[in-house]
Amino acid sequence: MIAAFFLSVGQLGDPPVLRVFAKSMAVTLALFALLGAGVWWGTQALIAGWVGGYEDGLAAMVALFGTVLALWLLFRAVAVAVIGLFADEVVAAVEARHYPAALATARPVSFARGAATGLRSAARVVLVNALMLPLYVVLLATGIGTAVAFFAVNAWLLGRDLGDMVASRHLDRAGVRQWRRRTGPRRFLLGLGGTGLFVLPVVNLVAPVLGAAMATHLFHRGRS
Repeated sequence: MIAAFFLSVGQLGDPPVLRVFAKSMAVTLALFALLGAGVWWGTQALIAGWVGGYEDGLAAMVALFGTVLALWLLFRAVAVAVIGLFADEVVAAVEARHYPAALATARPVSFARGAATGLRSAARVVLVNALMLPLYVVLLATGIGTAVAFFAVNAWLLGRDLGDMVASRHLDRAGVRQWRRRTGPRRFLLGLGGTGLFVLPVVNLVAPVLGAAMATHLFHRGRS
């Protein structure tokens, strides 16, 4: 996993990877900007005529707070959903440099399939973490229990999502399921590393691209 991380970091400057980073960041930020605009419009509509002409300022404050809160709570889910649209380009770039034989037999993932995978990933993140929220709250009393549970749950989710992005290029659906069963511990380590990247300021911006690249190395090194 350490080797996969450094190999992935070393490829961040490749033009195809930079293009995916730029596109994924643009889409992610645009989605949060639309959210902020929606909160501003909704707040202004709700309080119209109630605060004596201060609707714009109050709505702007609520929109800013709501957008920052959404970035904190939902950035990981949205970023993984968005990278699902473009992950195939990252995987192909890594395979072109390190696994050319695998690239020659790969089945590129369509935009529609990548979008569906990304949306399912985001939905799982939101749903599972919402279901785990009571446990997170209870574990606050332990000091570190909440962090441990959060990392464990999200490592499992992220390892599955990133692994599937690569495996779906080379295996049919039955093969992907078999691969999941064989590689649980390694995918968990991948997810643990990716979750750690997502909680680091600034580094979290490149975490989706790094995660897709690391997953590519995990898949091919495991098969060899």
